[in-house]
Amino acid sequence: MKAAVTAHSKYTISDIDPRLYGSFIEHLGRAVYTGIYEPDHPAADENGMRRDVIDLVRELKVPIVRYPGGNFVSAYNWEDGIGPKESRPTRLDLAWHTSESNQVGIHEFAEWCAAANTEMMLAVNLGSRGLDDARNFLEYVNHPCGSEWSDKRRTNGRAEPWGVKLWCLGNEMDGPWQIGHKSADEYGRLAHETAKAMRAFDSSLELVVCGSSNAHMPTYPEWEATVLDHTYDEVDYISLHMYFENRGKNTANYLARSIELDNYIGTVAGVIAYIKAKKRSTKDIYISFDEWNVWYHSKERDKATLAGAHGWPHAPALLEDDYNFEDVLQVGCILNTFINRADVVKIACLAQLVNVIAPIMTVPGGPAWRQTIFYPYYFASVFGRGTALKLHVDSPTYRVDGLGDVPYLDVSAVHDADQKAITFFIVNRHHTETLDLDVRLIEFGALTIVDDQVLAHSDINVTNTAKRPDNVVPRKGDGAVASDGRLGARIPPLSYRMIRLQGLLS
Repeated sequence: MKAAVTAHSKYTISDIDPRLYGSFIEHLGRAVYTGIYEPDHPAADENGMRRDVIDLVRELKVPIVRYPGGNFVSAYNWEDGIGPKESRPTRLDLAWHTSESNQVGIHEFAEWCAAANTEMMLAVNLGSRGLDDARNFLEYVNHPCGSEWSDKRRTNGRAEPWGVKLWCLGNEMDGPWQIGHKSADEYGRLAHETAKAMRAFDSSLELVVCGSSNAHMPTYPEWEATVLDHTYDEVDYISLHMYFENRGKNTANYLARSIELDNYIGTVAGVIAYIKAKKRSTKDIYISFDEWNVWYHSKERDKATLAGAHGWPHAPALLEDDYNFEDVLQVGCILNTFINRADVVKIACLAQLVNVIAPIMTVPGGPAWRQTIFYPYYFASVFGRGTALKLHVDSPTYRVDGLGDVPYLDVSAVHDADQKAITFFIVNRHHTETLDLDVRLIEFGALTIVDDQVLAHSDINVTNTAKRPDNVVPRKGDGAVASDGRLGARIPPLSYRMIRLQGLLS
């Protein structure tokens, strides 16, 4: 089976915002407690944070981490997480029916981010709270001194403000499950006034307004149109969320769902363009896809866990998907979609980072290890910085109801001018056939292959575990050839491949 790709140095999509490779930590399950924070762990630092987890996050080069939620934020009092730990209250978290000790709050999370070499993306509570609490939180985090909340921060041990620029105005406010759920008009009006107040403090803030929780919500895409009609002049991004599952055990249909993702992005991009035209605006708004991942392996187990829970447990194991090799391919296709939509999607957050539907898992008191999906995320984050190339792709296809013709070849490419490199991220969706890939490289000069990594396995259901963390790991690819303006490679069935070329690029 043959597939052809043409890449031209002058045909580009957009420069990639590094925050396309962001992630997310919520006060949910073991993401925080025994995830990033475990004071009694042998690898804990002076702040109680697990150094082994920090090392893995630094390996991924995660540029931003969204915090503290998620559904959790819609009933969260940020003040509970400041001041002496022994004085902090325990609260009942209505989103996940658990107890929150508040031993980790903004100070601890900020210190963790500094150690992990990442930036904060903070969310404010527009569910049970509103404008006043948002502006107080902003003042606490970003004002130097001389006001009530900034001076409280200084009293609590942080003299300098953190200077956080990226703020989410609530979370999934279109969802009836959300504490403080609102109609599009109600939320749009509140988000507008909150954004206006936050901009009065600092006009350079980047603000994210809530879009649809998924493309199957009954209010989608009218929700986006109404909310943007209220907020277009005051915000910079609209958020989208999407999770992927294969309950039907149909690999071909499962791996086609990135086409649905692409359609979702395209529709919301159209709504943005419509509101921009309606308002006669010259301003551009982009998409922050700040929750995405595979999520279905743990759902039945979680129902049983919560049904059998006594009272309100603290940090129970929830949403701990055991990712298999098939999920590697799905995550690779999702990341390719974001790269190929880099002109519209500027921020994206893999949900979540540790333990909760995450690439990194921990054992309390024991090791931290990489799930299978760690690797495509790693390759995209580390090598997907630069300019997304607009590729011409000619691939055999298969038919999926509701999605049409789906190419067996899923591919994106990034040109890093500083490193004089082009990196191709490739997925073969075919179950049994190898793809003979022929890539024409136009006006890039002489190139040589400097890295070639393959993720493949004979069992699509195989997982990595604490005892066997290396069941799925990258191996060196072989047989790829770059010569005379062409790249040739044989892509095995159901495999992910990263090929990086370097040379004197024009």
